Amino acid sequence: MAQLYFYYSSMNAGKSTHLLQSSYNYQERGLATAIYTAKIDDRFAKGKVTSRLGIDADAFLFDDEINLFKDVEHKNQVEKLDCVLIDEAQFLSTEQVKQLTDIVDLLHIPVLAYGIRTDFLGETFSGSAALLAWADKLVELKTICHCGRKANFVIRHDENGKAVQAGKQVEVGGNERYEPLCRAHFKQLVWQ
Repeated sequence: MAQLYFYYSSMNAGKSTHLLQSSYNYQERGLATAIYTAKIDDRFAKGKVTSRLGIDADAFLFDDEINLFKDVEHKNQVEKLDCVLIDEAQFLSTEQVKQLTDIVDLLHIPVLAYGIRTDFLGETFSGSAALLAWADKLVELKTICHCGRKANFVIRHDENGKAVQAGKQVEVGGNERYEPLCRAHFKQLVWQ
């Protein structure tokens, strides 16, 4: 029975690595996967999911305009798909998450979505909020704060290394801009 999975975490918990391993496991058994990633995320290369460990795979791009159900339905007609994997799922719209539920419920294809739960101010991304509400399975991937506790939050640094306390929700960046923190350290830096 197909299900919608949401693997969520802070930054640097291995979401992309887990996604790539899951896709590889399907493919190793002769099963077909379709990997999607956010068009906005161009940190490594467009059309690639890349892990910090150095592994990558080609991916289809999504933005606000794509209807994921129709796109997957078409791809499934060309080649039977056994799993759909979504990287950077926090950038999905609420409507696109509904489309993922249709992929599961109508096409009977499992969907594994990977994303960050909250932004640099501790606010939930719309894609993550919808996935938290509608996914069949929620799986937390864990990483640690510099103090050794579990990091549930992420902060954005400015050019001087200070925690940013306002700004637009989406600003693509990696370790040079963002840092995973436990709630206590997040509160110290952002909720001052």
